[in-house]
Amino acid sequence: MAALGKIRSKGALLIGIIGVALFAFIAEEAFRSCDAQKNDRRQQIGEVLGEKVNVQEFQKMMDEYTEMLKLQQGVDNLNDEQLNQVKDMVWNQFIMNKLIENEADKLGLTVTDDELQNVLQQGTNQALLQTPFVKQETGRFDVNALKQFLAEYKKVKSSNPQLAQQYEQMYKYWTFTEKNLRTQLLAQKYQGLLSHCLLTNNVEAKQAFQDENEESNVALATIPYTSIEDSKVKITNDELKAKYNEMKPRFRQLLETRDVKYVDVLVKPSTNDRAELDSTFKTYAAQLAAAADPTEVVRKSTSQVPYLGLPVSKNAFPMDIAQKLDSMAVGQTSAPTENKQDNTLNIIKLVSKQQLPDSVQYRWIRVGGATADEAHKRADSIYTALQGGADFEAIAKKYGQTGAKTWLTTAQYESAPSIDRDTKSIFETLNNAAVGETRNLTLTQDNVILQILDRKAMTTKYIAAVIKRNIDFSQDTYRKAYNEFSAFVSNITKNPAELEKAAKKAGYTVQTATDVTTAQHNLANIRSTREALKWVFDTKEGKVSPLYECGNNDHLLVCILDKIHPAGYRSLDDAQVKEFVKTEVMKDKKAEQIMANLKGVKSLKDAEAKGAKLSDLNQVTFASPVFIPETGAAEPALSGAIAGTAKGQFCKAPVKGNNGVYLFQVKDKTNRPVKFDAKAQKQKLMQKLMQHIGNPINELYMKANVVDNRYLFF
Repeated sequence: MAALGKIRSKGALLIGIIGVALFAFIAEEAFRSCDAQKNDRRQQIGEVLGEKVNVQEFQKMMDEYTEMLKLQQGVDNLNDEQLNQVKDMVWNQFIMNKLIENEADKLGLTVTDDELQNVLQQGTNQALLQTPFVKQETGRFDVNALKQFLAEYKKVKSSNPQLAQQYEQMYKYWTFTEKNLRTQLLAQKYQGLLSHCLLTNNVEAKQAFQDENEESNVALATIPYTSIEDSKVKITNDELKAKYNEMKPRFRQLLETRDVKYVDVLVKPSTNDRAELDSTFKTYAAQLAAAADPTEVVRKSTSQVPYLGLPVSKNAFPMDIAQKLDSMAVGQTSAPTENKQDNTLNIIKLVSKQQLPDSVQYRWIRVGGATADEAHKRADSIYTALQGGADFEAIAKKYGQTGAKTWLTTAQYESAPSIDRDTKSIFETLNNAAVGETRNLTLTQDNVILQILDRKAMTTKYIAAVIKRNIDFSQDTYRKAYNEFSAFVSNITKNPAELEKAAKKAGYTVQTATDVTTAQHNLANIRSTREALKWVFDTKEGKVSPLYECGNNDHLLVCILDKIHPAGYRSLDDAQVKEFVKTEVMKDKKAEQIMANLKGVKSLKDAEAKGAKLSDLNQVTFASPVFIPETGAAEPALSGAIAGTAKGQFCKAPVKGNNGVYLFQVKDKTNRPVKFDAKAQKQKLMQKLMQHIGNPINELYMKANVVDNRYLFF
């Protein structure tokens, strides 16, 4: 009892201890939850219709599209610009798909398997014509070739792992095409539904025909706004506010944007750097001229253009190199030359020049064995059988292969960064063997039996060794530029307001990037500035960034975040908005003054006396805004006023235009000698209406609350 009493006496303390413990437990769980949410947000590349997009999911979509492009273009890699295009295309297509899928789901629109099969049977869809399953004779998609490939894929996958790897790439290409084809068909259904909401009729067609074909010849009196000096027009804040409210919808922006002031320093080679590079290139030229095989010389030079040692088209070379090949003799080595456009020094050695097929059709059997000798012996046996008249495909199937006919084009290999010895041997044979010839090629570990079936498009091909290198700066030059710029950055970090003054003193130029968005791939069109872009969207106005080394490791960059423009309506305080509104108010007030001065004017002669310039306009129609040379502007309002004025009449009132005020008299009205065709005119109107079919999609986008955080990851 005594113990119980003691516990009771400490009740308040115990309750406090238990409360703290419970709070600690709850807080721990809350912190864990917050951490989990933060980690989740770190993995989100964006959001559409409330659906969060995970970076792994987006990367997978990008990889699929990238592989498809590489297969289509016959290349191993895409450059930075192409990869940026892929990012945009995948993101925009993803958004479009989500918007249409969401609307289609509400409307009950679907694409059935039967509809897909029907499209495959027709074989005319553009997406299908980009696949390898196109019949050469008809130029149409061959569904039977697809079925044969899918059957072979299943068989090869379980029986021949080496060949399965080649089939896997084609299979992924097809599944990607099929998935996108379904999406395309659903979009076509939805757009077809929207198109049936657009209607026209005979009355509208007749009016449109008249608007296009009734021509007016007029005598015009023009008083441009420039006839009144801006300094003589007084504009009040109330007038600006009133005009802003009138035009406010124009100033809506869907995304947050930011304005950035920045200083960008491009590091350039010094005189000593250039002299050293010139000396190096003279040595390269001598070595290249003396080399029987230029492979090693090109490799050691770290040239931007790889040497394959295979005949390729001009497309394989940079444009400046390709333009010189036909003017060179075989065996000639050029002197080092500078290309100012891409800032490089260049040497060319033309090794050979010959007429070869651009496309070769062939089939092959890859012959392996437990050892290289076993493979060689087995290949000799197969070659002998084929020379004796054996069926090529039958032997191929015996070894788990198809022996299918395949086309090789020059474009499929000429952009490769390198080619191994075995592959080079195969390509050389395909280029040079005669149609109908069968070759037994001994490779490093196995053999290949090649049979040439056809050769097309004989063209000039070149083997050329090229040394192309940037005219670069030395480390000493870069270090000096870095140290000087670092000192400048340190000074403005302490006092950002002195940016302009400090830059001028240091010999730098301050530039501005306006309306920067998260959808951009770089800042100020400088490569490799993703870190700077991330900083821009993670800082406050007036802050100075760290020093960034960017570009091709030849740019030094510092930024100051100047202004944040949140999503919504730009305010009148915004400098660009205020200037635009001020210009419009200025036009309005000048128009008022001019029209007041023209009050009571009933003829062109009276208008001329008031300072108007007279001219003639011919063939004016309602359908096309007339261009006025005196003011340098197209004036739709004037076209409308002329169309509504009868022949011989003077305008009822002055016309306020974009760049001036106008008075006119209609001298004549005629109709073009064209016969009205109601059906053709309605089709023409429908074509114009269909140009606006994307407007509903824009509305859906605006309501989808799209968040784009790609800049954080790519």
